[in-house]
Amino acid sequence: MERKEYDTGVKKMIWFGPAGNPSSFYEKGYKYSWEMPQWLEELGLNAYEYQCTKGVLLKEETAARIGEACRKHNIRVSIHAPYYINLSSTEKQKREKSVDYILETLRAAKAMGAGRIIMHPGYVSGVSRDTALEMAKDTFLSALDAVRTEGLDDITICPEVLGKHSQLGNIFEVVELCSLADNLIPCIDFGHVHALTRGGLKSKKEYMDILRFIGQELGQERMRTVHMHFSRVEVGKGGEKKHWTYADTQYGPEFEPLAEAILELGIEPVIISESRDKMVEDALTLKQIFETMASR
Repeated sequence: MERKEYDTGVKKMIWFGPAGNPSSFYEKGYKYSWEMPQWLEELGLNAYEYQCTKGVLLKEETAARIGEACRKHNIRVSIHAPYYINLSSTEKQKREKSVDYILETLRAAKAMGAGRIIMHPGYVSGVSRDTALEMAKDTFLSALDAVRTEGLDDITICPEVLGKHSQLGNIFEVVELCSLADNLIPCIDFGHVHALTRGGLKSKKEYMDILRFIGQELGQERMRTVHMHFSRVEVGKGGEKKHWTYADTQYGPEFEPLAEAILELGIEPVIISESRDKMVEDALTLKQIFETMASR
């Protein structure tokens, strides 16, 4: 099961933070990712998702330094694995490389003290969707065997709900992947769900249905600690087109109905803002919306 990351002394804890470093971080004179945790704590945030989306390029000592700063400043840290993981590739070599990318990310997470990594499951190309899912499950099982062999299974892997119809990773597919082991937790990207459903996330009911489905299929504990990504997303024919900021109100989804669902269910998710270069600012906006609603 997932390691206990921080004991805050608070019975119910919601974690808010950014995916990566926005331009405002560098404009303030900061240069290094290990400076992020102090800045986030000063702003009132408590989570940080380090980005390895273009490859696991950081050195072990750098990862350790980021982790040390996160522990010092009470920031819950996770890592996003490379985008090019493809568990469902029809090419065996690409599936095997995907296992390597997962292991590389987990090693970085170990050095950083990160409790979770987030990964994209893959694509549907040249085969049926059902076949792609079966291939992904087989590849993922091989990865999980390698993870256990290397002693990295104390870190939670979070397959992410993706936003394009050509990608493998709708809510049903992600939940099925997470059913392969008890220490797998879904990453529900609600912007991606909104894109896949052509703007279908509008009311508290839609959010509640998703969260309750996770609870029914994977158990209440994994629903309680679910990982979330949130941003407004532009929707096209193929699904997700582009992430925008929370101020770009011509795009959905809205956060208020999700906040209502979280409060009603009494869950304690990690909520990572993936807004377009406003990840920190919008993480603060989401936190403020949530706290206002919680105080009513």
